[in-house]
Amino acid sequence: MALENSKETSNEITIEEIQELDKDSYLIVDIRDEVEISHGAIPGAMAVQTDRLMPENLAETASEIFPVEKYMPGDNSKGKKLIICCTHGTNSIPLAEGLTELGYDAVSLKGGYISWLLYTMGKQEQTDICADVEKSLRKKFHKKIWCNFTKAINRYELVKEGDRIAVCISGGKDSFLMAKCFQELKRHNKFPFELKFIVMDPGYSPANRKVIEDNARMLNIPIQIFESDIFDSVYNVEKSPCYLCARMRRGHLYSYAKELGCNKIALGHHYDDVIETILMGMLYGAQMQTMMPKLHSTNFEGMELIRPLYMVREDDIKAWRDYNELHFIQCACKFTDTCTTCNNEETKSKRQEIKQLIATLKKTNPFVEGNIFKSVENVNIDTLIEYKQGGVRHSFLDTYDEKSGKTE
Repeated sequence: MALENSKETSNEITIEEIQELDKDSYLIVDIRDEVEISHGAIPGAMAVQTDRLMPENLAETASEIFPVEKYMPGDNSKGKKLIICCTHGTNSIPLAEGLTELGYDAVSLKGGYISWLLYTMGKQEQTDICADVEKSLRKKFHKKIWCNFTKAINRYELVKEGDRIAVCISGGKDSFLMAKCFQELKRHNKFPFELKFIVMDPGYSPANRKVIEDNARMLNIPIQIFESDIFDSVYNVEKSPCYLCARMRRGHLYSYAKELGCNKIALGHHYDDVIETILMGMLYGAQMQTMMPKLHSTNFEGMELIRPLYMVREDDIKAWRDYNELHFIQCACKFTDTCTTCNNEETKSKRQEIKQLIATLKKTNPFVEGNIFKSVENVNIDTLIEYKQGGVRHSFLDTYDEKSGKTE
């Protein structure tokens, strides 16, 4: 957001102070982007994209979004207090000040969405939540999540006897669900294997790290945290910082997992990640490829990467999260609020565009997602002009004359 962060924080309100207000006397305005909000939001909050609240147009747009007769304090009305919420409570401060100057009763939520998250999690009891979460995987989400998890495990031979698997937890809904599924698999599987639940701290803010630790505690997942300085390394990188960050994270995860005696690392990529990657490769990379369910590491001998949520839909993961009233963070990067890496438009827009494209296509073809997935299973090499195998490029011309006289 173009507004400069203010040093004055007098127009802030804490979560505890909000609890003392009449629920009809205020409105929480969430100015985070739609990707972050999709990973979790404060119930009842109004989502308003920051590009609608830019300082140069604030007077005009504010009156459209927050009608004066309803929200502006006046002679015959107290109006409604506007509580502006961003991720960590930084970008919301100047916006609250701008609205106050226009006559609104506006304040910034101190600590932002993360503060609400920690407050809410603090009221939850570990044993009750954990028991309910595990029961939901066995009952309500047995077909859509558990069966698809085990289907991928068996179909792609992701877990074998004697494996020692490092389950990598980033802090989001996907990796925490994967951890719970692995715990369930461990209880019921017919052959022995071992699990290590690892979290890499590449420079998290204290609040973000606490969210991860509290979620692990509530879900009874015995995490092991190790630290790196990846965020500091990529902070000033202008070209593809998120890509570089992901590559560096992968290397650190492999290295730490190997130190623990593991032969595999498990990542939480799901079905939607797979089909989006297929389309992104075609439309933006001019290539036909997919995100594989498992891979041998090229840099760490004897190590493999596996993706056990390969056949689990993201909507089902969200439904599991919301049903159990769990709260996760989209990205634990300490720079999210300053929009220098993961949160900038350039790095996230292409995947979001692909998500929207698939959603649009699904309106006229309900089978489009499954068809995209199956397209990389039903590849007919005889109809490809060129393809690569083992790093070697092959052309249809290589064998074209040999097929002379054969029927089409």
